[in-house]
Amino acid sequence: MWKKILKAFLFPHIAVHLLLLPISVAFLVYSMTQLGTESVWSIISYVLSAYTLTIWCFKIPAIIAWVKRMKSENKYVVRYLSDERLRVNISLFLSLLLNAVYAPLQLGLGIFHGSFWYYSMAWYYISMCILRYSLIRYTHKREAGADMLLENKKYRMCGIILLIMNVALTGLIALSIYSDRDFSHHEITTIALAAYTFASLTMAIISLIKYRKYNSPVYMASKITSLAAACVSMLTLEATMLTTFGGEEMNGLTRHIFLGASGGAISIFIIVMAVYIIITANKKINLLKDKTNGTE
Repeated sequence: MWKKILKAFLFPHIAVHLLLLPISVAFLVYSMTQLGTESVWSIISYVLSAYTLTIWCFKIPAIIAWVKRMKSENKYVVRYLSDERLRVNISLFLSLLLNAVYAPLQLGLGIFHGSFWYYSMAWYYISMCILRYSLIRYTHKREAGADMLLENKKYRMCGIILLIMNVALTGLIALSIYSDRDFSHHEITTIALAAYTFASLTMAIISLIKYRKYNSPVYMASKITSLAAACVSMLTLEATMLTTFGGEEMNGLTRHIFLGASGGAISIFIIVMAVYIIITANKKINLLKDKTNGTE
């Protein structure tokens, strides 16, 4: 009997796991932000969170087995993992959808508030929309390497749009330095934002290295776009962290120096990357045209 009770306590139904996870997280966040450490409710939230973490840890072997089974048996998962073109299309579409939502939102905020900050953000997201839409039009219709001349033209356009986007980025950097815009958030929100931003940057770098083996300029352009977006997110994260955790110990001048240095580095990185893309694409386009004219 006691074994059954212990098993039910440590290995409850998956529905219990899914129910406790948001409840314990929300309860813990509330207790950390609104209640004192000596509060009875805070202690309850710590115990509940510890229990939730424990049962999820015990569930890890079953989750790993389920993932392995899905990777080998589910036809949709198998196709997604084996079809790089599908993965690129899904990634581009989701990113395009997100940018398409943010662009008019930022533009509307710019018109409503008369703020150059929002106009710069709108310009940035519109540039990303144009770039990703152009790439997804190609990947939706053609396999990687099917038309290298057109792929290199898309690749060159990626570099040109990155230069245009960098104008908006320069405006954001200038506003971050010279304005008193408040980037402060709660510590937990900032930590969550940091985790997401670093994860996005890491995945962008890994994908960029991984997709080099396909020798497709369009695939590379899609990953370079994600890397540029992650770099811009790093700048926003830095501004948020300096304001949130800097407190009174960091004065405005020091914060502006940090933002100026990192923002300038990111801007130069994007410019160098864009110029390299344009030069490389032009060389390949000319080479392909010469080969075509030679065969004719």
